[in-house]
Amino acid sequence: MAKLESLGIRKIESLLYYVHDLERVRRFFIDKLDFAEVGTSGPTLEADGKQRSVVFQAGSVTLVICEPIGDGGRASRYLRKHPEGIGTLVFEVDDIQKTFKLLDERGGTIIDDVQTMKDDGGTMSMFSITTPLGDTTFRFVERNGYSKIFPGFAAHPQPLGGKNRFGFKIIDHITSNFQTMSPALLWMEHVLGMERFWTVQFHTSDVNKSALAGSGLKSVVMLEPHSKVKFANNEPFRPFFKDSQINIFAEEHRGDGVQHAALSVGDIQGAVRGLREGGVEFMPTPGSYYDMLPARLDQIGVGQIGEDLQLLRDLQILVDGEEKQKYLLQIFLKESAGLYKDPEAGPFFFEIIQRKGSNGFGAGNFRALFESIEREQKLARRIS
Repeated sequence: MAKLESLGIRKIESLLYYVHDLERVRRFFIDKLDFAEVGTSGPTLEADGKQRSVVFQAGSVTLVICEPIGDGGRASRYLRKHPEGIGTLVFEVDDIQKTFKLLDERGGTIIDDVQTMKDDGGTMSMFSITTPLGDTTFRFVERNGYSKIFPGFAAHPQPLGGKNRFGFKIIDHITSNFQTMSPALLWMEHVLGMERFWTVQFHTSDVNKSALAGSGLKSVVMLEPHSKVKFANNEPFRPFFKDSQINIFAEEHRGDGVQHAALSVGDIQGAVRGLREGGVEFMPTPGSYYDMLPARLDQIGVGQIGEDLQLLRDLQILVDGEEKQKYLLQIFLKESAGLYKDPEAGPFFFEIIQRKGSNGFGAGNFRALFESIEREQKLARRIS
């Protein structure tokens, strides 16, 4: 396939997170993750949209948390079908008219025409499309001096709450789960103009060929060449398809959707230490992972790393890479359902990642995450 003209995406600007209990999530982001609350929806927007929203920021990470007010709004419609989760991804683009034209020509399903809003600083134009990511939509935004956070939002005179002491920087990547991944990959390639960047598949029976149970996944990472935005995409892998944590996500989420968002930091050891001290819970990593880590780093060509392996073990931070002294460090928060002890909080979670020269997705860490989620799911099923 010939390379498609770029949509002109600059970055993932923000995520819209639909929740039943805004106050619960507000406390988590401010008290636990040290995000700052920078603004809220105004009365007109709340009346028209039938939802209440709060904007949180840390570094260049922006999250808009939305709670329904009655029925009929976007948050209400999403939450009637799914537990809490990411319902909209917002992308900043260079030229909104060009983005609209290209998506229209390529068969993108456009929800609304380009809308342009003005304030004292300038204009902001946007439109939205449907996607194969379940009920998650994409919104494209072009800003030209527009000073407000979003139309209908009021900024606080001073940010409330956190100071970003954990050093969150940007949204590194988005990971979505599908029961059938190929249609989404084709859509990303032929409509968005993304390229295949990385792929892996594995199964827990790889270690024990005679296993009578287990599960696996196939994963393909798609790259948007202009912005370098990455989307990781997973589907269950035979045998024992129904036992795959990817399939279990689909059952718990009640359809395909965004599994997690990765937030980058400059010092993951300091961030994780502080988050743990503040009571944030992470998916556990078995000690055997660290027992085998030095040999695995040699095997994949990374060799020596700059971090103390005992400290990484204590903090349960994962390490992976693909060439000499180019690696990444990452860890995964518990799923929201586990964090809030509420199944309707959903299977969405956050990853924290620090890249030390590696732009890839370590297969070893993928497997460690996969197996960690499976352990958590089995524990949750025993408790319930």
